[in-house]
Amino acid sequence: MKRTHPSTLVAFALGGLVVGYLLDLAIVSAGRPALVPPISLAVTLAGIGVIVVLVAWPIRRAVKGTSKRRIDPFHATRVAALAKASSVSGALVFGLAGGIALFLLTRAVVPGLGNVWLAVATAVGAALLLAGGLVAEWCCTLPPDDPEAQKESHANA
Repeated sequence: MKRTHPSTLVAFALGGLVVGYLLDLAIVSAGRPALVPPISLAVTLAGIGVIVVLVAWPIRRAVKGTSKRRIDPFHATRVAALAKASSVSGALVFGLAGGIALFLLTRAVVPGLGNVWLAVATAVGAALLLAGGLVAEWCCTLPPDDPEAQKESHANA
């Protein structure tokens, strides 16, 4: 499994930004109150980011050789997939929260400041999930078998 490319994260964040803005615009245009994420969402996202790192840390210790405990390869693969999903979903929710905050800040009549701070808090929680996913991906990365062999094989290609 390859690590998540930055362009993937940027694409998901920009897509979320557009969807969040347009979704709030459609909701308000229909005469309903604007969508504002609850503070529990921000706390949950940050908590999941911490849990993902904590789950990946034993794998990192096994990779570095500081732990003598053998790690099941299927478990390591599942943790790597969870890390990748966390980073991508963190980028998407970061964009959604950013789109909601942008919508709230660009209105002629700015809603209560508490609503904007809730959207910003959700963006911060999503950024922590994104960072936790990237750190967990790094924890699950195996070092190259023989760096000299890779250099020689690329030189002949």
